Amino acid sequence: MKEPLVVSWSGGKDSARALYEILQRDEFEVLALLTTLTDVYDQISMHGVPRVLLEAQAAALRLPLDIMRIRKGAPNTEYESTLLDTLSRYDKRGVRRVVFGDLFLEDIRQYRQAVLARIGMTGLYPLWQRDTAQLAQELIGLGFRAIVTCVDPKALPESFAGKELDADFLRSLPSGVDPSGENGEFHTFVFDGPNFRKPVRFEKGKVEFRDSFYFCGLIPPENPPRSRADAKEQ
Repeated sequence: MKEPLVVSWSGGKDSARALYEILQRDEFEVLALLTTLTDVYDQISMHGVPRVLLEAQAAALRLPLDIMRIRKGAPNTEYESTLLDTLSRYDKRGVRRVVFGDLFLEDIRQYRQAVLARIGMTGLYPLWQRDTAQLAQELIGLGFRAIVTCVDPKALPESFAGKELDADFLRSLPSGVDPSGENGEFHTFVFDGPNFRKPVRFEKGKVEFRDSFYFCGLIPPENPPRSRADAKEQ
């Protein structure tokens, strides 16, 4: 019998790679992608990705998307309460572990473990302490495609927002910037990969500065074409 899991989902490269690693192991069953949206923007926190594209992403991965909503600027206590209320539903379905894409920030891992312990759960970290440069290169080699949706101007100039994460992107990173953006230098949206049924279609909008970060807006296509495969599924 497979162990049921939920995956903490940002829509970005690290959560996408963590999901991929879990799906390669036959002992797990992923029940849902668990994501947090900021109410005022209807977007995933820090990544600036609109809900409709996250829904399209989950559909392409053939997995349910479970959305938690918090207020802009909500304290950690509000996030923790919302998270634990949501996870309590999965506890009844036998879930004891939550998958995270964290790489090496020990304080974040300890925080997650402390919160989950309040309901008898723990975290599962398939990418933990992996070499971040190698991970970034492997991501590209496996066929994942991601666009940079948010950059920290203290680490990168505005021009990096909206770039695709590819070999040229990695080569252009300034010295001191983590190749996987693990220190918060940049965040991404994965729109295709080896476990995607089809690419997620979108258009790039303008780059805006808000809340101390540069965000590249992603716009869903107005009239996405329907394939024969899509028609059969409906």
